[in-house]
Amino acid sequence: MFKKFTNGCVRVVNRWLPDPFLFAIILTIVVFFASMIGTRQNPIDLVRAWGSDSGIWGLLSFSMQMALVLVLGSAMASARICRRVLGSIASAAHDKKSAVLIVTFVSTICCWLNWGFGLIAGALLARETARRVRDVDYPLLIASAYSGFVIWHAGLSGSIPLQLGASGGTEILGVVYTAPTSQTIFHPVNLGMCILILLTMPLINYAMHPHSSQTVLVDPALLQEEQEREYTIETPAKKIEHSQVLWVITLMLGFSYILYYFFKNGFSLGLNIVNLIFLMLGILLHGDLRRYVDAVGDAAAGAAGILLQFPFYAGIMGLMVAANADGISLAGIIADFFVKISNNVTFPVLTFLSAGIINFFVPSGGGQWAVQAPIVMPAATEMGVEYGRAAMAIAWGDQWTNMIQPFWALPALGIARLSARNIMGYLVIITIYVGIIACLGFLLWAWLF
Repeated sequence: MFKKFTNGCVRVVNRWLPDPFLFAIILTIVVFFASMIGTRQNPIDLVRAWGSDSGIWGLLSFSMQMALVLVLGSAMASARICRRVLGSIASAAHDKKSAVLIVTFVSTICCWLNWGFGLIAGALLARETARRVRDVDYPLLIASAYSGFVIWHAGLSGSIPLQLGASGGTEILGVVYTAPTSQTIFHPVNLGMCILILLTMPLINYAMHPHSSQTVLVDPALLQEEQEREYTIETPAKKIEHSQVLWVITLMLGFSYILYYFFKNGFSLGLNIVNLIFLMLGILLHGDLRRYVDAVGDAAAGAAGILLQFPFYAGIMGLMVAANADGISLAGIIADFFVKISNNVTFPVLTFLSAGIINFFVPSGGGQWAVQAPIVMPAATEMGVEYGRAAMAIAWGDQWTNMIQPFWALPALGIARLSARNIMGYLVIITIYVGIIACLGFLLWAWLF
């Protein structure tokens, strides 16, 4: 019965889900008219909000960061020694069951530690595992790698709990809100939900594996070992390109700063430092600057989806937060509705559900917090709900619907060379499953603490 339901989801998604770029266009149209109706703004104001620097161009810096996550991570993984390390982990998979279990388990842990690292590590491990287990369903394997991302905001790189736990907390509408990580990331209920997902989601993913007749095998072209480039050093320019002196100086500069960063900030991984680590490790593992330049060139094509689609998602975010003369936005209307129909027990659950809806249109942790915090946190004060619980409800909602929103899947899809429609059918099941766990978890949080 379960497998029939999964197969039905896969068929529906494959038939009806358009290319992620067209999906973003459709979302833009839907949000445009919904915002016009909900906030009673005229079309000119909304067009201005969509096309402004804070609209379609509002994620330029983040788009570059995400493109670099994909390109630098892929370039690093293409180094011979890195392929061997990934291969040694993947070699633990001897059949399709162990392949799905290992990829899901490892990617979930990696995403909990750091979301940027987890996104790339999971996809790379899945691709390497597919080299060894040829009868595994390749789209399911990539979906399993991406499914670990469903707990990133409850982990060590979660932006919302880290903001609340930072020195001085976070200021919202003139009020400072604080919550130590013991009340957010390391709260027993939050850890319990993460552990439950870590232990059970690999089994859920394997249970979705289609029968042999319906299994989609990996394209053999993706499994071919890349030929090592041969270089001839005939001119002074070529000697400079392959200079070990320049290679060592570059590494000394990069790793000196990385050590300084960890000395000053502890184990706090932002996206920029993750990219710098990928960059320096890639240069180190390739052992040659010219060889690394070529590896980056080979990996850059995979970033096309990010460069094309992220501006449109930024435009959608601009439409969602565009406020009328009374300060009312579409995102605010959605969040406010769920707050008004809740009490101190159901408040976190309904906040989680509203965050999941808003995340579909504002797929950014920082953007989600900016939209919902001014509504949720004052309401939490009035209802007597701890700030940590209220904030984690937003964080869980933010990560929850990432499973059916192609925005964050693009780096993994770029590495896997698949389309969103290939994996989203499986991720619908993960969305339902994690949604049930989160709702029950937040009710338990209210009753026990």
